[in-house]
Amino acid sequence: MSIYKEILGDQFQHLQPMLQKRYQFPEGKSFKATGTMKKISRGPKWLFPFFLLGTRWHFLFPEYGENIPFTIVNSSRTALNGEKQIHWERTFHFPKKKRFFNALMSLDIKRNVVKDYLGEPSLFYSELVFFVSKEGHLRIESRKQRLIMGSIEIPLPRIFQGVVQVKEYYIEESGVYSIHVVITNPLIGTLFEYEGEFQADDF
Repeated sequence: MSIYKEILGDQFQHLQPMLQKRYQFPEGKSFKATGTMKKISRGPKWLFPFFLLGTRWHFLFPEYGENIPFTIVNSSRTALNGEKQIHWERTFHFPKKKRFFNALMSLDIKRNVVKDYLGEPSLFYSELVFFVSKEGHLRIESRKQRLIMGSIEIPLPRIFQGVVQVKEYYIEESGVYSIHVVITNPLIGTLFEYEGEFQADDF
């Protein structure tokens, strides 16, 4: 059973059928997809150095634009401690640069959250909660977050957090998945946002 099916429980059956297929992740299988981001935007210009620094960890990046090709590869794996993990590799193909937004997710079943370690090596940690809308769409929201400094993890007050909201659904008419991710901060506003569509490569 995938970590997403486990955390959603009975809600999983209410997801659109193609979303169920996307988030099953049978052992040893990967989900690969190709698409286009209709738009990618970021926060104020003064944050440019921080976003540029984030590229060293395959985390955030300063580039933005419209109609940017991208690929997704989600791979299931098992950690040394036996924990099930899903590796997320998101690659954005800008005209002059290739940028990444990678993460490693696992399940904390006792607290009913997905642990999301962002960057390689991990630079940022966020707890995620999953919901299914009445239309069968998937919604994801962030909760507690921590900054990772080597072996030290520093809890972040909400005023310094990047609050994440994700909506994903399947468009039957065109046979594509739609994704919209927004990261905001209580003081700054929008830090990072992307919205686009993609098709699975293997089903």
